[in-house]
Amino acid sequence: MSAPPSRPAALIQCTLGVGALCGIDAIVKHVAIDHAILTISFGRYLAGTLFALIVWVSAGRPAIRRAMLPAHLGRGILIAVMASLFYFGLSRLGLAETITISFIAPLLVPPLARLFLGESMQPRFVAAGGLGFVGVLVTTGGIPDLGGDRAIAVAAVLLSAALYAGAAIILRARAASDGAVIVTLLAAAVPMLVLAPFGLAAPAPTLAGVGWLLAMGVIGNIGVQLMSRAYVHVEAQAAAVVEFAALPFAALFGWAFFAEPVALRVWIGAAIIAAACLWAARGERPAAAAPGEVV
Repeated sequence: MSAPPSRPAALIQCTLGVGALCGIDAIVKHVAIDHAILTISFGRYLAGTLFALIVWVSAGRPAIRRAMLPAHLGRGILIAVMASLFYFGLSRLGLAETITISFIAPLLVPPLARLFLGESMQPRFVAAGGLGFVGVLVTTGGIPDLGGDRAIAVAAVLLSAALYAGAAIILRARAASDGAVIVTLLAAAVPMLVLAPFGLAAPAPTLAGVGWLLAMGVIGNIGVQLMSRAYVHVEAQAAAVVEFAALPFAALFGWAFFAEPVALRVWIGAAIIAAACLWAARGERPAAAAPGEVV
């Protein structure tokens, strides 16, 4: 067997996973112009399930044991609700703004990890998370406008962020014992089943929309694979700091696909976020999560 990755390598995997999921956000921003949110949410996880099944079969069909199901069922329900709320907010707010509001999630992970996983709240990770949030505020030029008729969209994003933090904790608990293949499959299949009654009743996607949904399925599976492999080798609160890297990715995708200009403050904020991630990457790699560890 190959040696486990170092802490920096694991956090690089996590960063790439964050970038992949941020790419999905950019696709949603585009597809939501012509498609209902429930169509997008259901289609994304239907496509993800199809591709995850292919990987599962090619990996030798690793056994899905009954003991795994409660945690993954709970996580899948969180993901289904989280994605629908986030996509709703994303369809009504700017890409960078939506991601900025969602950054309460990395700040919630350390106390949740302490409560459910028994991880001690290490001051360095808490401080690194605070530094990352400072980088977010620099990048966006301050706290976004949360008033007016945008209140419902903002509330949806805030609630989705809280659910995302909970899903991240369950991912950390199950990643080592269940493996990335099973985690990826159940992370797509359970939300698909939860959303099926609503998605099947929603308007069917266009042919171009089907192509985008298939792309979301592939990219989403890659992102979950990378993050589940990384979570085996780093604390949940350390990986949470890397979530702030989504904002530079959002700026990059906004510039590349939506012709959104990249201001100087974006580069400054990205540098602060990178410093926070490097700070979290310091130190010895912790032991992998114990097999069978549950929330």
